[in-house]
Amino acid sequence: MDVRESDDFDAAGQALARAFHDDPVIGWLLPGNRGAAGMFATLARHTHAITETAPSGGGAVAGVALWDPPGHRPDDEAAIPGLVEAMGDRVHQGLLLEAEFARHKPAGPYWYLAQLGTVPELQGTGVGGALMRAGLARFGGLPVYLESSKESNVPFYERFGFVVTERFTLPDGPPVWGMLRPPQS
Repeated sequence: MDVRESDDFDAAGQALARAFHDDPVIGWLLPGNRGAAGMFATLARHTHAITETAPSGGGAVAGVALWDPPGHRPDDEAAIPGLVEAMGDRVHQGLLLEAEFARHKPAGPYWYLAQLGTVPELQGTGVGGALMRAGLARFGGLPVYLESSKESNVPFYERFGFVVTERFTLPDGPPVWGMLRPPQS
């Protein structure tokens, strides 16, 4: 599958919103998934360093991965207007989510997989695996960290060498599984 970096952040946002339509954390963050496409597009544009996409047979985006290298600092100031527009009064939930995630991230340098999603009709067809392999191929043996928002996705990540380091619960929200892929030689 052809995985490539993309700067079509709106298409990436639409695909991620579709991929996360039934996600417990997104449901906690944005009830009814309202504003999810705009939020994901803003995150891809201003917050995360690398947006990779996998196209479907018709050229639409089938899946997206958002990655950050060690030490990455997002452009929060540039992201705020887009997040406020997309999330409205739910921005406070987003800040709470980010603070909670930050409390559980590992120490030391690591790559961060912020989001990985495949549109619903193509889930289980290898799109997510292709995105994961493409990302992991370039990381030079450093550890990789992610949060899985669904327990049912944990085995998928385990197939790529990730191990659950912690299960934590968001305030008045769903559980999340912190997962780390140890350094690879």
